[in-house]
Parts: sequence; C-alpha cells; structure tokens
Amino acid sequence: MPALRNAATDISMLTKRNLLRYVRIPALLVFSSFQPIMFLLLFNYVFGGAIGAQSGGSYISFLLPGIVVQTVLFGTTATAVGLSEDFSRGMVDRFRSLPITRSAVLAGRTLADVCRNFLVVILINIVGYMLGFRYSGGLQHGLAALVLLLMFGFAFSWISAVIGMMVKDPETVQVAGFIWIFPLVFASGVFVPTQTMPSWLRVFAEHQPVTITVNALRSLLLEGTTTDVGKTLLWTGGILAVFVPLSVWAYKRIA
Repeated sequence: MPALRNAATDISMLTKRNLLRYVRIPALLVFSSFQPIMFLLLFNYVFGGAIGAQSGGSYISFLLPGIVVQTVLFGTTATAVGLSEDFSRGMVDRFRSLPITRSAVLAGRTLADVCRNFLVVILINIVGYMLGFRYSGGLQHGLAALVLLLMFGFAFSWISAVIGMMVKDPETVQVAGFIWIFPLVFASGVFVPTQTMPSWLRVFAEHQPVTITVNALRSLLLEGTTTDVGKTLLWTGGILAVFVPLSVWAYKRIA
C-alpha cells in the first residue's frame, strides 16, 4: 500500500508539473484550442451545404462528434513532443536521480494531456452548440460520451509516448506524431459518411477505431443509445494493454 500511495503521489506531482507548462506558456493552450475550432467552422461551412443536403440532416450534428475525436487524437502529439523535450533537455536524467516511480514520468505526461483534452473538448462543444448542435441523447449519455472520449484519447497518448521515446528530436517528433494519425482521421467517418468511399477503403474505414468511436459518440449524443460503445471500449482496452507495458519497457530501457 505505501508503494501504491507513493506512486500515486509521484504521478500527481508530475501531472501538475506538466499542467503548469500551460500556465507558463498560455499560447500552447490557446492555439491547441483554436485549431479544432477552425476545423469545426471550416468543415461546417465549406462542406455542410453539400453533405447536409445529400444526407437530408444537419451536418453540424454529424460533424461535431468527429471533430472532438480528431481533437483528442491530434492532441496526443503533445505527449510525444513533451517526452522528447524532456529527453533532449536532460529532464529525464534529473528524474532518474530522484526517488520517484519511473512509470510516473509517463503517467504524469499522459494524464496532463487528458486534462488538456477535457478543457478543449468543452470549448468545442460550446462553439458547436452556438452553431446549432443539440444533445438529443440527454445529459447522462452526454457525460458517458465525454468519459468514453477521454479514455480513447488517453489510450492513444500511450502510442504517442512510444513514438516520443523512439524519435528523440522534438522537431522530428512533431512530424512523426502526425503521420500515423492522418490516415486514421481522414480515412474514417469523421467528416463524411463511409458509404461514399471505394469498397476497399470502406472496409478499413468502417472497422478502424476512429470510425467506431465516432459512431459510438453519435449514438450516445444524438440518439441516447449505446451502439458501438462496447467496440470502442475493446479498442481502448486493447491499446492500453499493448502500449502501456511497451511504453514502460521502452522508458526503462532508454532511461
């Protein structure tokens, strides 16, 4: 029990340390919030007329669940960049000299990004509401959707943690961190219905975790049902089961 209590204390302290970075450099939080809002506005007003008319529904209702999933995925690159900076500036060496739990460095980084994602997602939802998005599924399902979304982003942060430790140069990490996310976001049901895609691409788009999570959020927020929620939890649990041990192993091996 003392070991668990000490680990929890270490994780909370390092989470606070990573969050204080946003206080010292508020532009990081401002621009990380501004980017998804720009995506929401541009896609809504550029594609909304065509896709909304074709589907016979409101495009903002279709788009917002996809934008929030895209936001948490893009936000995971902060995990990779932050770890890379800690390695390049010698912070990890300083952590090693302290009597703290080694895995706390990774957990503190990923949990700080969950807190940042929470703030950004709330802001996007406020803007979405102003554009006409409405929670037809009710408050209970809305809260469930928020928890599911943050869990999904938390799982992907551990993938980024591995990338941040494999590619130690921060500038290279910024590029490498997006390369694997773009196909998942754009070859999915985030912006358009998958039914319009070529058959070979549609198979991939409909079965990959991003589309499944977006569909789960749409069912919770718009219909008050739990379609694809179970599949999202399976993907989230599977990613955590693979990448948390892999990240800890890579950290111990490098540090």
